[in-house]
Amino acid sequence: MTNEHIRNGDEIKLKEGNIISENSKIKDMLDNAKTIAVLGLSPKPGRDSNMVARYLQKRGYKIIPVRPGQKEILGEKVCESLDEIDAFVDIVDVFINPAKLMPHVEKTIRLKPKVFWMQLTVENEKAAEILTKAGIDVVMNRCIMIDHEDLCK
Repeated sequence: MTNEHIRNGDEIKLKEGNIISENSKIKDMLDNAKTIAVLGLSPKPGRDSNMVARYLQKRGYKIIPVRPGQKEILGEKVCESLDEIDAFVDIVDVFINPAKLMPHVEKTIRLKPKVFWMQLTVENEKAAEILTKAGIDVVMNRCIMIDHEDLCK
């Protein structure tokens, strides 16, 4: 799906990612994902990021918390940034202000996840353009927990 190469004559180029909004494609993403890095995961149980990550853990996903200044969240070792992750990540789930998103784009490209998922109220067209050109699919302004509840019964 992403990060595939296309041969066009003698030229090989990286397949571009897509901005995904179709329920069937989102369901497919969620059904096939195993590891989700949660960028901006709060250690506070009442925060949306914490509730969503807890929900995903209970549904069998491996969660990698990404949050500076924390050691452990939800029983998982925390990475200070996406650059510290040394495992394959299917989805980067984003809980940060859209205006503060761009510094994380290059780190995401180096990590090479299949999907960069911007949670509800998080939309950044410039980030989406750069990420899709790098072969990473993008979801914007959708809650991964709500989509999982609705689509993956």
